[in-house]
Formats: sequence, structure tokens, C-alpha cells
Amino acid sequence: MSGQDRRETRLRHLLDGPRAQVPTDLAVRAAERGRRLLRRRRALRAAGWALLLAAAVAFGVWAATAEPWSARPAWQAPPPRDG
Repeated sequence: MSGQDRRETRLRHLLDGPRAQVPTDLAVRAAERGRRLLRRRRALRAAGWALLLAAAVAFGVWAATAEPWSARPAWQAPPPRDG
């Protein structure tokens, strides 16, 4: 008997034997868990977008008040050195 025949015989024996009992509410529990995971994923995605939006608004407010693109006024330049 070859290795393939032995494996096939073993598999047939396992399939012909008693089957494991599956809980009757397994599908319901799986669906509930799936819904829970989906809600959590949606909440995390919404929180991420809210954080990104808050960061963009904060950057916009900072840029509008600090005006980093404008040149420094002359009175902020360091004084010239003699010598």
C-alpha cells in the first residue's frame, strides 16, 4: 500500500466516523461578532477622519495667523556687526 492509499484510507475513516457537534447558535454568534467588528472598524475610520480634519483645521489656523510665507520685517533682523 502506497502513502497516498494510506492517507486516503485514513481520510475515509475520519469522514465515516462520528461528526463533531456544532452549537445551534453558531451562525447567530458569528453574525453578531461580524457586526461588532464592522461597527468598530467604522468607528475607528470615523475617528481617523475626524483627527485628520482637526489637524488640517489647526494647520490652517496656524498658517493664517503666523503667515510663515511672508518675509520677516526689518526690525526683526539681527543688528549689523562692526568690524
